[in-house]
Amino acid sequence: MKKSSNTRNQSLLQLGLFLGILIFTNILANAFYGHIDLTEDKRFTLTPATKKQMKELEEVVFIESFLEGEFPAGFKRLQSALHELLDDFKSISGNNVNYQFTNPLDGSPQQQAELREELGKVGIFPVNLQVKKDDGYSEKFIYPAVIVSHKGRSMPVNILENNTASLAPGQDQIVLNNSISLLEYKLTNTIKKLKSLHKSKIAITEGHGELQPYETARFDAALKQYYDVGRINLDSFTMVDARQYRLLVVPKPRTAFSDKDKFKIDQYVMNGGKVLWLIDRLSADLDSLRMVGEYVPYDYPLNLEDILFKYGIRIEPNIVQDLRSSRIPLQVGQVGNAPQYDLRPWYYHPIIIPAIDNAHPIVKNLDGIDFQFVSTIDTIKTKTPVKKTVLLTTSDKSRMQYAPTRLSFDITSEKPPIERFNKPHKAVAVLLEGVFPSLYENRLTENMGSMLQEIGQPFRPESRPTRMMIVADGDVVRNAINVKENKIQPLGYNPYERYTFANKDFLLNAVEYLLDTDGIIASRSKEVRLRLLNKPKAREEKTKWQLVNIVLPLVLLGMFGGVFTFLRRRRYAS
Repeated sequence: MKKSSNTRNQSLLQLGLFLGILIFTNILANAFYGHIDLTEDKRFTLTPATKKQMKELEEVVFIESFLEGEFPAGFKRLQSALHELLDDFKSISGNNVNYQFTNPLDGSPQQQAELREELGKVGIFPVNLQVKKDDGYSEKFIYPAVIVSHKGRSMPVNILENNTASLAPGQDQIVLNNSISLLEYKLTNTIKKLKSLHKSKIAITEGHGELQPYETARFDAALKQYYDVGRINLDSFTMVDARQYRLLVVPKPRTAFSDKDKFKIDQYVMNGGKVLWLIDRLSADLDSLRMVGEYVPYDYPLNLEDILFKYGIRIEPNIVQDLRSSRIPLQVGQVGNAPQYDLRPWYYHPIIIPAIDNAHPIVKNLDGIDFQFVSTIDTIKTKTPVKKTVLLTTSDKSRMQYAPTRLSFDITSEKPPIERFNKPHKAVAVLLEGVFPSLYENRLTENMGSMLQEIGQPFRPESRPTRMMIVADGDVVRNAINVKENKIQPLGYNPYERYTFANKDFLLNAVEYLLDTDGIIASRSKEVRLRLLNKPKAREEKTKWQLVNIVLPLVLLGMFGGVFTFLRRRRYAS
């Protein structure tokens, strides 16, 4: 009897210890969040720049997600990825990141309407999701967005890539996968901007026929969310201070730069300034062509060839034709007094899609970019070490027309000679990084020396390490204008295709990269590989995998039970 009581007490003690260890483990698990990333693509590992940003948080960042509710599996995956990322942020920041998930479809219809109006004011709009059911499809509004708040300021972040008004069934696992890949970058970048008390200054040049403010209004507005943006006329400055203006944007100049202006830009670069060149080499315009029927483009007299050559690139005097292009409406007939129009491919307006294997953060996961009358770019060997990265190229079915050449609409009325589109993958956007040589080394005039003396700045023959980007199409930054409604269209919106291309994302990514000193944009290169199920193979092997998943575990359990019973009997029989 005593032996039985001791055994029972020992069992109770073991049970108590087990429960105590279990409770203690759960307490530790709630207090500390962590995981081991065994995935091949390291999808759960934060970049060093992100970790640094989280560790440097001194005040709480609050993130409210509106991606909450019942979704199909793909959106559940996006929701889970966001939840895991926020747990990582919270753990690394020492609980300086708090979050909550809010279902915008909870509450009464009036409460939903009020929240929808509130979210619309900050730029968060619903996506119409079509959900497949047994009897067809049902529509549901979702809000794939978050609001990040820090130091009394808030910023909305749309976390769904290619965020269109409607997502049809199957559209698409690739979109969701890209969205998961960019979660870390979008949230970290937003937190970084909210942390900063001072906005970096960006200067857009004028005085050389550049695009007018209403033509770049959408680009300017997008920049002003994060930067202090203004226009400067180089004639009004003795020199451009690289410490004051961190980036210079040159949007489609059409008249000549004087040597004095080029010298100001040159020494701005030598002192570490960054430049985004958006240059048209030839004057080609669809409206001009419509008026006269045919057109011979001429060289814009920009006087920039020598400075760009010195920095390592040359914009060729040509115009690209590409079979991967957008369409324009052309009159094909007339019924009574009403002209009849048809959308025809216009090979001078190529749609440039970043190569799938291009992992550079400026262009990774981008949709097509709408170009107009673009030229090609050659890279040149420089005196100093300059790294040249081709960001965008034409398709594998492209060719060039060199000036002087005649443009007309004749090419739309006949089948294109595909065999002539044999100049594939020509560069149209190039990134330069490194130490740049000055154009004015051994060419410094007395007037230039006086300009430097006036501000107490020495002449620099070589630059500090810096960056610049050249795009051989100035119209890539120009937003369309709806003249009838007197309305500015979104940047990248093509009124003929009725589609918004990725021009805005491309340019904003470029600005982010040029100004990024913390390496945060590196997280844009993170790749979450999409491993889709082979549906035909799954159907063929359905029975096999049912047996593996249902019968095999029962067989193994039976074998384990048999071996365990046999060993137990043998032990106690002895």
